[in-house]
Amino acid sequence: MPKSSTLAAPSSAAANTAAQTTVFSILVAISFSHLLNDTMQSLIPSTYPILKKSLRLDFGQLGLITFCFQLTASLLQPFVGMYTDKKPQPFSLAAGMCFTLVGLVLLSQASTFPLVLVSVCLVGIGSSIFHPEASRLAYMASGGKRGLAQSIFQLGGNAGSSLGPILAAKVIAPYGQSRILWFCLIALLAIAVLYQTGQWYNRNLWRRKPKTAVSQIPGADALPPRKVMLGLGILLMLIFSKYFYMASMTSYYTFFVIDKFHVSVPDSQMLLFVFLFSVAAGTMIGGPIGDRFGRKYVIWFSILGVTPFTLLLPYANLFWTVVLSACIGVILASAFSAILVYAQELMPGKEGMIAGLFFGLAFGMGGIGAAVLGKLADKTSIHYVFNLCSYLPLLGLFTGFLPNPEKHK
Repeated sequence: MPKSSTLAAPSSAAANTAAQTTVFSILVAISFSHLLNDTMQSLIPSTYPILKKSLRLDFGQLGLITFCFQLTASLLQPFVGMYTDKKPQPFSLAAGMCFTLVGLVLLSQASTFPLVLVSVCLVGIGSSIFHPEASRLAYMASGGKRGLAQSIFQLGGNAGSSLGPILAAKVIAPYGQSRILWFCLIALLAIAVLYQTGQWYNRNLWRRKPKTAVSQIPGADALPPRKVMLGLGILLMLIFSKYFYMASMTSYYTFFVIDKFHVSVPDSQMLLFVFLFSVAAGTMIGGPIGDRFGRKYVIWFSILGVTPFTLLLPYANLFWTVVLSACIGVILASAFSAILVYAQELMPGKEGMIAGLFFGLAFGMGGIGAAVLGKLADKTSIHYVFNLCSYLPLLGLFTGFLPNPEKHK
């Protein structure tokens, strides 16, 4: 691997000019890679019915598969970010995708339950390596438009998460587990793209150093550690609120509309698609607005502002349920880019660790939320779950305790 020390950084004036230039080619490439990564990642739960039948697994074993995947995909991310903050690894993105490639090959041929666990762990490791470094790369290429950069990056991931189940239904379900091998072509394409972005990363390692020309929270470096930790704690609480509610929608929205309105399964899937499409739209909107008007305002609007819509949803008729779910998707999804960039600006120079922490928590909260809410629905009802979750956005009130940038100019 080429060493950064062999690459001369540009002069101060040139560096400042370059640091303020948004490199859209890199942002598009990393967003496309995010799409490919999350497409492959979302294949795992989509293959559960096939694995259950072919390997005679019970629901407990399926739960263990999810646990192993979420464990490696979530918990490792902050540690990967901490390591690469200190020792940048420009080609680690391509290397991480190799873990995903090997995991898919093994999963396509797995004939025993332990081998399935090893396979999903490898895919999880690949995801853990990808997200912190890819988020840092988006940060580097942002040219100061960090919210926009994270929104472009996140858009690819949301698109990939929605494509995975569709591709699994068309390619894997009719023909069996061995067809997972076809998705290795996606991994190879991702490796090729990420190797090219790694070359740009290696040539532009100087961008990692904070520069006065690049905007950050005014006076963030002057905030006492106690306030920084308080800010991070509040942001993590908001991530909990957002992803627990998202888990109720992505995992149980179809059951909710089927039970309440007696729609068909295909119609319920279309209603879920409307929600997921609105999530993609919201992801793209939140970042640029945060760049222009301030991230704290976006967080206020996204987490707390969605509350009236979530509170009305359990009592609406079918038409207004569709309208409210679309509004919820747009508003709620606009938060993540603002939250992530706000946290990175609270701790400049630790972009990888912060990205790993927040992406890891998002994945973890999604998995834990789906399991907890499923158990709760079994003991009560799906209506009770949606009523209870409708109050989660009220945690957005804690946004008021975030450090105010205006007071630290």
